[in-house]
Amino acid sequence: MPTNQLDPIFHIETDKIKPNPFQPRRDFDQDALRELASSIREFGILHPLVVSKVETPTDTGTSVEYQLIAGERRLMAAKMVGLERVPAIVKFMPTDRERLELAIIENIQREDLNPIETARAYAKLQDQFSLTQREIAARLGKSREVVANAIRLLNLPSHIQDSISGGHINESQGRLLLMVDDLREQQSLFEDLIRNSLSVRELRGRIQAKKSPAVAAAIPAADPETEHLEEQLREVLGTKVRLQKEGSGGKLILNFYSPEELQAIIAKLMPNTDNETVPNLKAPEASGDFTV
Repeated sequence: MPTNQLDPIFHIETDKIKPNPFQPRRDFDQDALRELASSIREFGILHPLVVSKVETPTDTGTSVEYQLIAGERRLMAAKMVGLERVPAIVKFMPTDRERLELAIIENIQREDLNPIETARAYAKLQDQFSLTQREIAARLGKSREVVANAIRLLNLPSHIQDSISGGHINESQGRLLLMVDDLREQQSLFEDLIRNSLSVRELRGRIQAKKSPAVAAAIPAADPETEHLEEQLREVLGTKVRLQKEGSGGKLILNFYSPEELQAIIAKLMPNTDNETVPNLKAPEASGDFTV
């Protein structure tokens, strides 16, 4: 989480810092925590935690506690080695919504959340704070499609979500299972996927075999190399990417959902070019495809 290097750092008692109830991360690797604790024991906490101050009126005056915004792993590791105080920056965060947004952004930027934790965090922003998927995407620097696809994973049965959280299957396999409406058939495919360690391509083939010819044709087949390239480009550009090979050439198709998102894609493709010099690339509509 970005903080101003001039922000004062306070040394706060660990037992006065309470977990953030809006922390989207639920799973913590215990081995990694022990390694962090060992590092803290030897070198101390190199990056301060970020907290907000919570004052509660009491019969004898005011009780002061701190709510964690960022740094839960550091706090847990500090408690493991018995630190009485930890360095922290105190931020004024008056609303639950701001605390949740900061917790999500901090974790996503550190790539600490698993796909289901990310989906639940997006869903909480959407349901509890009435943000649209487009607004969530804008705040987090993602495309609307990335947010929508993440939230869709929550339509899977809880045990399949747990398998994604645990890394037993990946997001792409989860999204393929969502294409199967019949729950018995979906469960059968899931068991087949786990039992035989099916790849995305193999699972797609199983689903195609069970679908009618018309439905199966709508499920695109892609070779692993193309899928890998699309995934890399999707991460860099932050939007849906399709590679269509045609002989030795082909097309690269990028989706956008607003004129601003198109400009952001152009800026990533041509970082040293002023967008005003390429008016033919500006979007006349709110969304569409951009073919390179």
